Amino acid sequence: MQVTPLLRKVPHATVILAMSADGKIADATRAPARFGSAIDKLHLEAQISQADAVLFGAGTLWAYGTTLKVTQADLLNQRQQQGKPLQPVQIVCSGSAKLDAEARFFSQPVPRWLLTTTIGARWHPDKFERVLVAESKEDASKINWQEAFEQLYALSLEHLAVLGGGELVASLFAADLVDELWLTVCPLILGGAMAPTPVEGVGFLAGVAPRLELLDVRPADEEVFLHYRVKRKPLTSTNEREWGDRT
Repeated sequence: MQVTPLLRKVPHATVILAMSADGKIADATRAPARFGSAIDKLHLEAQISQADAVLFGAGTLWAYGTTLKVTQADLLNQRQQQGKPLQPVQIVCSGSAKLDAEARFFSQPVPRWLLTTTIGARWHPDKFERVLVAESKEDASKINWQEAFEQLYALSLEHLAVLGGGELVASLFAADLVDELWLTVCPLILGGAMAPTPVEGVGFLAGVAPRLELLDVRPADEEVFLHYRVKRKPLTSTNEREWGDRT
């Protein structure tokens, strides 16, 4: 019997990260990762320009203090021609919402949303245009990602760019909400057992780990840009927890 893949009403999520050749997204002090080249920054901005919203965790905001805006004239014109706002929505994801209220991010000319829990929603709600609450029934301090993505989709945010950190990316992979992955491999070795990686959390056993399909490999100067799609199995009567490919 042929089974038609089902489409979940959740956004298409693309993770975009730069990492060292040994798979680290920052050094052991978790200092802002600025080892990507100018080419990588242009690549990141191009990916952001295609998104309706950008997601990043509290740790990423603490590290950088700002977010990357779309500034290239051709990308701004493209968004305008598509009937989109000049800047995608910038969504901070944090269950506790322990953020730096003095961060320059809060004065940048971008739309700011907070995705959090009931407790986190009490943190300076005036700092955001919209506060979304989606908390886990098992642990009220954690975000229910499936519910959160359904809310985002209902608000017409159909394409998301996820910029880290590793804990956020791990949570989205665990919830089966990542569709694509862009990794820029940069020519340096950071090492360190405590240095963060693209996917943190408790990890996945090899037998159930998310599987990827390589779509593209682009060398540029001394960096390599890898583009993957997350593989999914179609929904069947004997496999009710699997979902069809949303691409």
